This record gives sequence, C-alpha cells and structure tokens, in this order.
Amino acid sequence: MHQALAKRFRDALPTGPNHISMRLVERRDEALMVRNDVVQPPGTSENIGIIITVHEGGGQGYAATPDLSASGIATAISRARQWAKITAGISVIDTGTLAMDTPKGEWRSPVQTPWSEVPISERIDRLRQACAAAAIDERIINREASVMANDTRTLLLTSDGGEVYQHTQSVGPELSVVVHANGDTQRRSFGGGRGAVRQGGIEVLDQLGFDACPLRVAQEAIALLEAPNCPTGKMDLVLAPDQMMLQIHESIGHPIELDRILGDERNYAGTSFVTLDMFGHYQYGSELLNVSFAPDVTGQLASYGWDDDGTQAERVLLIEKGLLMRPLGGSISQKRGNIAGVANSRGCSWNRPTMDRMANLNVEAGNTPLDELLAGIEHGVFMQTNTSWSIDDSRNKFQFGCEIGREIVDGKLGKILKNPNYRGISANFWRNLATVGDPSTVGIFGTPFCGKGEPNQVISVGHASPVCHFSNIDVFGGAA
Repeated sequence: MHQALAKRFRDALPTGPNHISMRLVERRDEALMVRNDVVQPPGTSENIGIIITVHEGGGQGYAATPDLSASGIATAISRARQWAKITAGISVIDTGTLAMDTPKGEWRSPVQTPWSEVPISERIDRLRQACAAAAIDERIINREASVMANDTRTLLLTSDGGEVYQHTQSVGPELSVVVHANGDTQRRSFGGGRGAVRQGGIEVLDQLGFDACPLRVAQEAIALLEAPNCPTGKMDLVLAPDQMMLQIHESIGHPIELDRILGDERNYAGTSFVTLDMFGHYQYGSELLNVSFAPDVTGQLASYGWDDDGTQAERVLLIEKGLLMRPLGGSISQKRGNIAGVANSRGCSWNRPTMDRMANLNVEAGNTPLDELLAGIEHGVFMQTNTSWSIDDSRNKFQFGCEIGREIVDGKLGKILKNPNYRGISANFWRNLATVGDPSTVGIFGTPFCGKGEPNQVISVGHASPVCHFSNIDVFGGAA
C-alpha cells in the first residue's frame, strides 16, 4: 500500500517553487480491563488517513483526508495550496526561507512479541490473575488491572524525494487498589495515570514487573488506611522517578516549549514564565540538574528517528549544569525565534498538523546511591506516584500530591505517610535540587495523555529520572 500511495502522491504533485509533504498515519489502539474479577468490554479503535502540508509563496497550508485514492490525494493537495496562498503575506514568517529536510530511512520500536499476536484470551487471563492477586482484605472496595496498547505506522513523503517509514508499538499496564474504612478512602496504584508505559510488545509487562505488583500495591493501600497524615512544614523532599515524571513534565517540559514561549498557547493551555532571552543565561536549577531531549533511549515511550516534519532526531542537552541552553522547538519555531531547538515537531494523528511537543525529556543520573542520598537527610519525606496536580498558566507556581509517602529520619526510611503533598515555584524549586541519584535509581516512565493545541492534540511523551532530593520544600498533609 505504501508504494502505491507514494506513486499517487508524486503523480499529483504540481510544478512550481513549493515544498509539499504527505504524512500517512495508521493507528490501532486497544484497551483491556478486569475490574473486581469481572472482564470489562474491550475497547478498540483503528483509523487511517493523510495530512498534506504545503509551503508555497511564503505561506503554509494543510489539508487532511481519510480518502487515500488518487483523487483524494490530489484534492487534499489542492486545498492545502489554497490555504498556503491565503496565509502568504500574513504569516509570522516566510516559510519559503525555511531549509526543508529531505529525510530518508526507517525506524521501528524494539519489539520481541507484538501485543496483537498474543491471543486475546491470554492477554485477558494475565489481567485476571493480577486483579485476583490483589484481593487480600475485605477493606478493598475496588481492584482494577488494565492495559492500553498502541500500534502506529507513519509514512512521510516529501516533494523533493524524502521518504521515512516509522513503526511504533507500546504497551502500558496499570493496576490500582482502592480501600475504605472508618470514613477514609485511599488509592494505591502501579503505573498511576498510565505512567508505566514503554515501547515494545507483551514483554513490557515482564520488564516492568507487572505480575509481581498486585500484592505489594494492595498491602501499601491497606497500610495507608492506618498511616498518619504527612507532616506540614519546610523540609527535605525526595521524589521517586514515578513522581519526577510529573515534575519534569509540568515544570520543565511545558515551560520550555518554544511555541508556548512565542505565545501560541496563551489562549488555551497558557503561556510560560520562560522568555527567549533566558536561553544561555538563566540558572534554571542547581548545578546538579542536567536535562536531555533523548529520542534515542531504547524502549522509552517517545523514542523515534525523525519528527513529523522530517527532521532527524538527535540527543541534545536542554539544561546543562542547571543552565537553560535550548528550547523544545521544531524547525518552524526555531525560525520564528531565531534560536536552535530540537526535532520535536509532532502531530498526534493524520488530521492534526505538527506542533512543538515534548518527546523523551529526561533528568540525567548523578553519582549518588540511594542509601547515601538518604543518609544526608535528618528530617524529610519520600514521595511516590502522582495523584493530583495543579500549576498556573505560566507553568511556574505548582502544587502536587502523591499516593504515598515515607518519613525520613536520620538518613533512614521510616513509617508510611498518607496524603503527602508539596508546593513550589518552578523558578526556585529546581535550584533546591540537592542530590541526584545514580543510574541504579533511574526509572523510565511516560504518559500517553499530554494535551495541547487547538484543535486539541493528545500525544505520548516519555520521562526518565533518577531519585532526586530537594531541600527546603513546602510539604503538607491532607487532601491537595
């Protein structure tokens, strides 16, 4: 089919000084769940279509269609050219001055056993067993074991001979336990908010230790019922990688998106406290903070070879020794802002144009083992797994809550704490980064639910991080 589409596209190309691309997206999603030992109705969706992008006469135009026939492609090209003519002369930049790439190659997720090739009865049985294993106490009022799986194939063709094929497969399991007693309800999960998700096939469940998690999750949920509230006050805070995921996402990822800095999102998802003149000068965090745009991490959720505009993806440090060096901006935003960016121009589907998105955004590991990291803390709290979040529209002031905490006293983990929360200001929080865990503390997480843009685009991003220790943080207990 791809060869036939390529021929139809090239046959439909007009002559003249323009740059035209066609991006085909074939996507299949599946969701399976067992709740309280009852199999829920499976959810599946499949869609396929193309989007045409035209740069012509200084303007830019799009047209999308599920019609993959020769006439459908030709009509989409014609409509995109009309939009390019309309935007010529009123666009913020002359897109004809862009140096367009001619990408060629293939890229695939690392997959041992594709999820779709495992009989559905085996997939459901795996979830049944996990759900049943969590049934250890009558105070448990809800148990859920679920998996979301995605299979996406894209083909990018350009009028100057570019051709890139990419095939991404991912699996994201989750298990949650809700407990209730004496008017108190607590929830503990594995992969809260679908954070435990990676590229690959059914082997991802083994990589993440999914089968072994139900007993631990259930025991911790019950322990939360009997635990005291998290203390309140200024103290040391240690965040596990599954909470660092959210911290990175909200207070680094979104603020340094270049289109947001340029004002594109202010009417919808907000603006940013970061400004263009900060790059190369602004001390975003302590000297221990190193943050990478890392599309090359094997198995991480947003790894890829090329972005959706055809720019080859390469690993780049965005924050180096705490200094803000480079934004998350694709080729068009880079031209607008006159600043170097990365290959992160992405569209969530065939009927959405590309825009600046996070991909794999990771905090680099330090050299401190976990026991040594804890040893230097006299009084603090260790928090895991996000459960609530709030951040202002400039991505600066925030308040986050976690599922579970552990008291830290004289360098040792102590009793379990419930309802742990903390708050801060992005511009100061990262400067209080006091210790960064070594590679043995790193966890690889992500989310398939990052929303942005009008019309809305929900896309997958990845975040890896070691355990991190922050000093003098405002911590508090109770509902966030």
